[in-house]
Parts: sequence; C-alpha cells; structure tokens
Amino acid sequence: MTMEMWWLGFYLDRVRLFLFLIFTLILLVPLSYFVGFERTGGSSEDVLDAIVAFGVGAVAAAVMLALFGIIDPSMLATEIFGKIAIQTVPASIGAIMARGQLGSAQTDQKAKERKAGYAGQLFIMLAGAVFLTFNVAPTEEMVLIAFKMTYVHALALILVSIGTLHAFVFALDFKGTEKSPDEIGFPWLLISRSIAGYGIALIVSLYVLWTFGRTDGASLAQIAMMTTVLGFPAAFGAASARVII
Repeated sequence: MTMEMWWLGFYLDRVRLFLFLIFTLILLVPLSYFVGFERTGGSSEDVLDAIVAFGVGAVAAAVMLALFGIIDPSMLATEIFGKIAIQTVPASIGAIMARGQLGSAQTDQKAKERKAGYAGQLFIMLAGAVFLTFNVAPTEEMVLIAFKMTYVHALALILVSIGTLHAFVFALDFKGTEKSPDEIGFPWLLISRSIAGYGIALIVSLYVLWTFGRTDGASLAQIAMMTTVLGFPAAFGAASARVII
C-alpha cells in the first residue's frame, strides 16, 4: 500500500528484478523444508511447495493491486508485470511463513531445525532479514536517515544492532542448537550467532539496496551509511526470525 513500492514496479531495472525473483524462489525452497504448507517427503516436494507459495503471492499481489486501483487494463503490460512482481516477493515469503504460525506440525519443524544445525539457524536469519528489509528498503526515509547521520551515529547504530540481535539470540536460547548459550559461552555465542547474524543482515541490506538502484552513483561512504541504516531493521528481522518462522 506504499507509493514507493508502486514506483519500484514501474521503473526498477528488469534484470535486477528478475534476479531478485529468482533469488526469492530459491529462498522459498529451504523455507518450505522448515515451514512449508505440509510435511514434505523430499526436495522435489519442497520445490513444488515453494512454487505454490510463489504463485499464491503473485495472485494475492495482483488481486490487491487491482482492488486498490493501482493496476488496470489501460496500463502497459510491463508496468503491470513490474508492480505485481515487486509485491510478489514479500507476499510469497509471507505465504510460506504463515505455515509456521498457523500450522500444526511444530514437532516436525523443530526436528528439521535441529537436523539442519548451525547452517540452518543462519539460513533462518537470512530469511528473516530479507523479509523485513524488503518492506522498508523502498522508503525514502532510509536514504534521508543515512544522509542525516554522522559516522559516530553509524558506529552507535552498529553496536545497538548487534546488541539487539544478541539479546534475541540469548533470550530465545536457539533451541535448534546442541548447546545452550550458557554452555557455549558469551564470546563464542557473540561471534558465531550475533556478529554472524549481523553480517548476514548487512549483506542482505547491500543486495536489496543494489536491487532497488539505491547504490547507483553513490560513493562508497554513502553506500556504507545506507547499508548500516538498513542493517538495523535487517538485524531485527534476522533476530526475530526464529519466532516468526
């Protein structure tokens, strides 16, 4: 329902949009393994589950955009496709995540997370970062905040982001791991979970900014500042992913 998302669908570079759609579809496959629409018996079913979620997201996006009058038959096909495609990304991830919130196979899901181990935990962080980042990255406020902040502000924001992520990690106890945070120890927990999660959040932020064309013509300092700003909500997404998913 935000204007920035409509305009992105209109002017976003089609190659970058296509790459992000492929990335989303690939992301949905492991997510289906953890929280798909139903218990899957193999990778082929996970792929099918992901395709279904992607289709559900596309249909939902098209219906809502038409209902709001954002798309209509008088528009060019490329504009209609772009607006639907850009909205399909969060809609399809939301469709998969709904299974984690509304489904009943929680025991099976936890068993899969334990089997996936550390890599599975990092992937869930990645999915959470993408989901939340994509919803705030298009807004002009991200660029405005980056412009207003100084390097001192940026450093403080990095520390707050890591601290918030670590608080989530410690509180949730990351039950998919073999040891509790107390057994792992604070330094290793901070490095292996919190700092690693924040690194994932920054990578996701940079990729989304590039996809949306925010990095075009910007200096390295400006890109670093925007990535730091967007890394804050991305860290929240990564930290809360274990609850959402």
